Amino acid sequence: MKFFPMFLRMVDRDVIIVGGGETAAQKARLMLKSEARITFVAPNLDDELQALVNEGRARHDRGAITPETFKGAALVFVGTGCPGLDAAIHTLVRVSGALVNVVDQPHLCEANTPSLVDRDPLVVAIGTEGAAPVLARQIKTHLEQVLEPKLGDLVALGGRLRSAAAQHVHKDKRRAFWRWVYADKPRQLHARGAEREAAELIKSAIHAGGAPDDAGQGQITVVSVGAMDADLMTLRAVQRMQEADLIIAADPAFASIFELARRDADRIVVGKDHGTAAWRLSDQRKAASDECQNGARVVWLVPSRDADRAAMGFDHTVEIIPAVMS
Repeated sequence: MKFFPMFLRMVDRDVIIVGGGETAAQKARLMLKSEARITFVAPNLDDELQALVNEGRARHDRGAITPETFKGAALVFVGTGCPGLDAAIHTLVRVSGALVNVVDQPHLCEANTPSLVDRDPLVVAIGTEGAAPVLARQIKTHLEQVLEPKLGDLVALGGRLRSAAAQHVHKDKRRAFWRWVYADKPRQLHARGAEREAAELIKSAIHAGGAPDDAGQGQITVVSVGAMDADLMTLRAVQRMQEADLIIAADPAFASIFELARRDADRIVVGKDHGTAAWRLSDQRKAASDECQNGARVVWLVPSRDADRAAMGFDHTVEIIPAVMS
């Protein structure tokens, strides 16, 4: 990827917007969602931007534009409406060392603004590196329908309760607890407007030491891999990968599927380059079983021909699912 997606902390940081018209206003509307300090650099401002200055929500700099104008800025938007002037200002911004976005000139951008699904503090950013903005908007529309409007309020509540959960819920049960909060009854209650009832349910579970349906038991999922097309993975296989505490790949070629897992999941790859060349299915089964008995969720990636044989011999129920839809 040419652009690395990252969220920047904008509290008490300066954002400079060069321009005083509609293009500058579009960037201002976006940045007003953050806690950044906004400064408009332009001889004159349109009515909307002037109103922001009058209300104390932004500053106006009418001075000459030099590299000093941008010194210490976290981000600079350049959109005067004149491509040649914008390119010249871009050079001055680069001298200052600030990140810059030149409107409608992707080759002059060190930072891009993605399409956003805003459920503050939950924010989903969708970017295509400028290659397919229409597709980004289509995905945004889909996510706007999937993520309920008040989901951000539930996320904010969870944030306020994290310290309490850390105090009362054992670390081995916290992931299951938060999974229950955001995928089970608390979210369902919150989504239909019963915010107080959802909050009381979460607080009760915290003081009880965990989710009400958490018996401390692990889970083993055998994922039958017949093809390596990660973009065609079944929804259930992706869900299990993202929930897994441990992932075992019976073949080094399966390691590419790890891209779908959460980054802090433990991983075991069977192969000579990983110190596990002698591991048979029985060794892999034992590793999966031991972790499951400790309450972990385990995903075991095995060739389709071995899936049924891999699932035999466990003392607990094992789920078998296909990796890719046939």
